[in-house]
Amino acid sequence: MPEGDTIWYTARQLHEALTGRELTRSDFRVPRLATATLVGDTVLESAARGKHLLIRTQNGLTVHTHLRMDGSWRVTAADAAVREDYRIRLVLANDSWQATGYQLGVVELVRTRDEQRITGHLGPDLLGPDWDSAEAVRRLRAQPSRPIAEALLDQRNLAGIGNVYKAEVLFMRGISPWQATGSVDELDEVVDLARQLLELNKDRIGRVTTGSPRRGEDTWVYGRRGRPCRRCGSAIRVQGQADRITYWCPKCQPS
Repeated sequence: MPEGDTIWYTARQLHEALTGRELTRSDFRVPRLATATLVGDTVLESAARGKHLLIRTQNGLTVHTHLRMDGSWRVTAADAAVREDYRIRLVLANDSWQATGYQLGVVELVRTRDEQRITGHLGPDLLGPDWDSAEAVRRLRAQPSRPIAEALLDQRNLAGIGNVYKAEVLFMRGISPWQATGSVDELDEVVDLARQLLELNKDRIGRVTTGSPRRGEDTWVYGRRGRPCRRCGSAIRVQGQADRITYWCPKCQPS
């Protein structure tokens, strides 16, 4: 499930493959951009902003993509054969590398000067140069009656945290996902822990919150419905919350 750390890692891979090189192929496979081309343009950088990917070019254009739930990018050598696949939404290539975007939830081409239209609503980025813990806490406290799990997922409060880190952070702090945000005294510790976990995982494929990278041992509660809590042995529960699902331990995270 792509979260801020996955997007940061992907942006770095795209940056290393595309930056400073002239594009020799540009294939947008979304209807409204079917005739658009970036061939001859040079990529200036690839950057992450929360869960958004921004590829900026010398001609003042930005390719904006969002992975949503199932999207991904793959970087291969320029001469490597890429099997035709109905899931491909975008291909960008130069003389050395080609980047192929699969099942991208959003594909847009905008003027770089207009990026604020896309990302201006986002809160401080957990992995970005604009990170501001105090501002993130201030935004969270602005809706004191909102359940903390929902508030953490709202990208307008802080950008980059997703369902996995939401569940893991709240478990590690012993906070019920349904607790009102205004009653959580240690919000600064919550956001700092979220940032720490994303920082620890941003340079690798996969995600570890427990300290053990072994399969089945990498998370505390996420994806562990009905299995014993690693702390108390109680069965981990899962329940719908807003439009997502929440994993938690009823004993370690009492209401």
